[in-house]
Amino acid sequence: MRQPLIKFTASLFLLVIIGWLLFIGRSLIIPLIIALVLWYIINSMSSALRHLPVVGPYLPRPLTILLALFAIFYVVGILFNIVSVNLQQLAFDAPTYQGRLDELLLKLANQLNMEKPLQLSDILPNFSLSAALSTGASVLTSLAGSSSLVFIYVLFMIFEAATFDKKLTALFEDSDRVQLAFAIRGEIGRRMRHYMGIKTGVSIITGFLTYGITSWAGLPYAALFGFIAFLLNYIPTIGSLIAVIFPSLLSLVYFDTLTPFIAITLGLGAVQFILGNLVEPRLMGTQLNISPLVIMISLSFWGALWGVIGMVLCVPLVVLAIIICAQFPSSRPIAILLSGDGNVGDPINLDHQNQTRELT
Repeated sequence: MRQPLIKFTASLFLLVIIGWLLFIGRSLIIPLIIALVLWYIINSMSSALRHLPVVGPYLPRPLTILLALFAIFYVVGILFNIVSVNLQQLAFDAPTYQGRLDELLLKLANQLNMEKPLQLSDILPNFSLSAALSTGASVLTSLAGSSSLVFIYVLFMIFEAATFDKKLTALFEDSDRVQLAFAIRGEIGRRMRHYMGIKTGVSIITGFLTYGITSWAGLPYAALFGFIAFLLNYIPTIGSLIAVIFPSLLSLVYFDTLTPFIAITLGLGAVQFILGNLVEPRLMGTQLNISPLVIMISLSFWGALWGVIGMVLCVPLVVLAIIICAQFPSSRPIAILLSGDGNVGDPINLDHQNQTRELT
């Protein structure tokens, strides 16, 4: 009786220590994770360039890596400039919009014969426009401040990429464990490519449609709202809701009539519903298989630890945990609890993979 209790207490203590280290070390860990994502994107772009017809086979890998690295940081720099300019202008105009919103709510309260004036906190509890803008500015400031560190991480990952397989092989003495490690890495890469590819494609479409709708309606900061919709699409559940609320609230106080507000709200809501509930699940298929409750818990946990970046990474981290835990009998129950329907598939069969390679 005491042995299981001791193991449970030790495991709980270990989890608390790990969570504490992840929290206090977020200033170093978050740039490293961003660098890993960028390194993965750069390698994917390099591979795509070398598979181009006619010229692709003649392009050396160092050149494609350099081209991909330049393209990634060039695009990120342009996006950062656009978003920072729009965010600064919005912060400058925020008091005006806040005053118009208070007037609108006071007028509505008078029309409804309410004794107490209606306030934004009555509609959206714990929401503050200044706090939202300061949060966005702090995220941009932290990303800009860590950009040099991210760039250094990416460079070292590119230089040491050729030694990754050798190091992974040297970690294990048993050849079967080495093959299992490579097989798990391959499965993780396959699922992450599937998830990130579809999610990024849907997010880009969402961002462009949001930009198009807000720009067509004459709403300012259309580029900012398009970028926000693109980024928030990676955050499950609440991301799409926030992407609709921000431009809808601004249209409510920017225009003199309710027609643009209704058009923007319905248009953005339709985009989020169609892409998020019809198109994306159909493209994803059964690749994720994550419990919705687990997604919400993961969203809260990683959001509390790492903020917006943690919310963006919560789903890939759960997928990573399910893949790894499903391969070992001792941790397989954890994968089953994290999954949506309990079906996490059979553990990786090395003999079957070897036979498949021989046949091909």
